[in-house]
Amino acid sequence: MPKRVVSGTVTSDKMSKTRRVEINRVVKHPKYKKYVRRRTVCHVHDENNESGAGDLVEIIESEPLSKLKRWRLVRVLQKSTDVDLAALRAARKASAEAEAMEASHAGEPDKA
Repeated sequence: MPKRVVSGTVTSDKMSKTRRVEINRVVKHPKYKKYVRRRTVCHVHDENNESGAGDLVEIIESEPLSKLKRWRLVRVLQKSTDVDLAALRAARKASAEAEAMEASHAGEPDKA
């Protein structure tokens, strides 16, 4: 039987060599006939840590690698374009503080 190959979105990249990937699908409710969103969560082995949160990836079924991991990363289809605003603000604040420190030290005479 061939191995399944599916694509999904990385939702967590906090573990080393492991990614949490969600595969979204739409199914018809058996009684109400309304289309409902469902998701499947897979833990994926990413040997080179090449994917990040928000990336669209292609994964393939594999032998059990650990208690939860049953999938391997094939390739990253699309990198995420999301921007981490908290990290961006922290970097701007740090650079502004560094510039302020340089400006305050520029006016002092050398003590040597």
